Formats: sequence, C-alpha cells, structure tokens
Amino acid sequence: MDLDSSPPVAQDKALTVLGLESSCDETAAAIVRLDADGRVEVLAEKVRGQNDAHAPYGGVVPEIAARAHAEVMDGLVEQVLADAGLSLDALDGIAATSGPGLIGGVMAALMTAKGLALGAGKPLIAVNHLEGHALSPRLSEPLDFPYLLLLVSGGHTQLLIAEGFGRYHRLGSTLDDAAGEAFDKTAKVMGLGFPGGPALEKMARSGNPDRFELPAPLANRPGYDFSFAGLKTAARQIWDGISSPTPTDKVDLAAGMQRQIARSLAQRSSNAMKYFMETYADIDDLAFVVAGGVAANQTIRQALQDAADSQGFRLIAPPMKWCTDNAAMIALAGAERLRRGETDDLSAPARARWPLDAASAKLDPAIGSGRKGPKA
Repeated sequence: MDLDSSPPVAQDKALTVLGLESSCDETAAAIVRLDADGRVEVLAEKVRGQNDAHAPYGGVVPEIAARAHAEVMDGLVEQVLADAGLSLDALDGIAATSGPGLIGGVMAALMTAKGLALGAGKPLIAVNHLEGHALSPRLSEPLDFPYLLLLVSGGHTQLLIAEGFGRYHRLGSTLDDAAGEAFDKTAKVMGLGFPGGPALEKMARSGNPDRFELPAPLANRPGYDFSFAGLKTAARQIWDGISSPTPTDKVDLAAGMQRQIARSLAQRSSNAMKYFMETYADIDDLAFVVAGGVAANQTIRQALQDAADSQGFRLIAPPMKWCTDNAAMIALAGAERLRRGETDDLSAPARARWPLDAASAKLDPAIGSGRKGPKA
C-alpha cells in the first residue's frame, strides 16, 4: 500500500527526518536535519538501553529485547519531538531500521514508523542498519565518497568500499564469529558481567597481553576476511585450564584477547587499504572509516590508527555516542535516501538478515560454521 500514488521525487531542500532504531538491545529515536548543502544537524536524540534486563542472562535475550522496545518506543518519539520543538507535521519523512537484527526488535521500530507515516501522511524510509553505521561519521564531519569502511560490532565484522549512497562493495567479512561476539562470549566465560565487550576492555587495561599464548587469526592468509571463533575457543580453553583463577589471570587473559582481536582487525584492514589504493590510484585524500560498537574500544582504535598511518590513510571514526546503535544514523540514512526520492510503502518487511552489498553476498557468500550450524 503506497502512502502516495505519485512517483518518488528527489529533494533539493533541507530535510527533517525522524529516525527509529531497535535492531538489538538499544531503543532509540532521533531527529536529524540534512541541509541542501549536505550539512547535518542532530536536533534531538534519545537512547534507552536494556542492560539491567539482560544482565542476569549474560547476553541479549531476544524476547525480552522485543518487549522492552515495544514498551518505550512511543515515549521516545514523543520526547525527541518535544526536545526538537517539532510536530509530526513538520517532518519530511520517517525512517526506521528494517534490518538486519533480531527480528522481534526490528519490528518494534518499523511498525511504529509505519503507523506514524500512515497517520501523518509522511514518506516511510526503511533503512539498512549497516548503512546507518556506514554513514554515521557524516553526523559529525563531511565525508566524500569513495572510502574504505570497516564495520565492526557484536553481529558484524566486514570490510567494504563505500562507492556512493546505496553503493557498497564488500571485500571481506567474518567467516564465523564477529569481533564483538568474541569479546562478549569470552567475557561471559570469564564472568566479567554484561555487557561483555566494555567489561573486558576495562579489565584488560591493567593486564599483561604477553602472558598467554593465543592464536593470530588468519595471520598468514591473504585477503580481507576475518575469523574469531578459534581465538574465542582458545581463550575459553585457557580459562577452563586454570583451576582457581586469580584477578591477575583475568586481567592478563583479557589483555591478550583484546590485543589479538585488535591486531587481526588492523592486519586485515591493512590488506584492504592496499587494494583500495590500487583501485583508486587518483584519490589524494584516502579515508578509512571504522564504525560499529566495537569501534568504541580504544585499543582497537589505536591499532587501526597505526595501520592507517602506515598506509597513508586518514582514520575517521564517529564520536563514541554514534559508534554504538543509535537513531541519529538511521535518520541520516533515511534523509539521504529521501533526498534521492527513495521511499518505501507499508509492505516494507522486517529482515533478520540484510547484506549491505547484496550482490557480493549472493555471488560470494562468506560461510563458516558455528555451534548451531552454518553461518552465512
């Protein structure tokens, strides 16, 4: 069912878009204004976390997350509209994450957006969550295409070339676990609490990364793919082999695990930088963008900064608040698509999986194995 029977029209004016995000365990709403000259202003934003609800289980429980999203989403929309001093009538469009993510969570933002779009007669824009992360650095500074992009989070680890809006070419991705998943599961094994990634990073600050012998994932393999399952398993075996773990054991294993993940991300990214330079030999300003929740880790940022410096790239990372899941990036992606006349009707589906580069994913899928079966 179309909100408007007329064909979509590209916009060359300032656009004000409401964005909604609920793909995992953060419920978020934001209003972003995209000026005709490309300048971005975040007018209001709210994020509601769920750490207390999931902490007893040591990880995100999809059913709990979906229910929590549904309970607070309407209230967050009211709050950001009030903070921005706007009504729904003042908006040019309503954007929401349509995937990938936990399907029950994705539906919370998408169904809310559909109801608001229908009720207010506004265009709906169904946004790929990964494109939100890909564009997130533009929330704080201008960024021209093309650029090399590392998406690294609890659910995704992949290297892509961002060629333009809606045009992404995947170079490599994880063959099994994402980097953030390796952080979280190792933290759970060690009893560091939830969320695991930040807890492990904090623990690692005072540790000796050289104490335990941990594998270097894909160290001698060319290319741009990642693998963290073996590293995660090795850390678990080391931990299980310590009969009475001490605080020193905890900090040293955390430090070693963090360093190996950082080194792997930097090494594979360096390979991709060399390819990018060969492909775009005429570009003077070489930009390497890192986005996603794991980009908030300072050890990883420093390893990526060193890799970028050695290859002559400029490392660009969004501010910490826009590294993790947020709605400002969804609103921005929605505004960019609306500017190009790209809108969706009310049949837009919620998707558990949605590759940012669908063509590459179909022609060259990254397939590995996990405890519950194959991963792709």
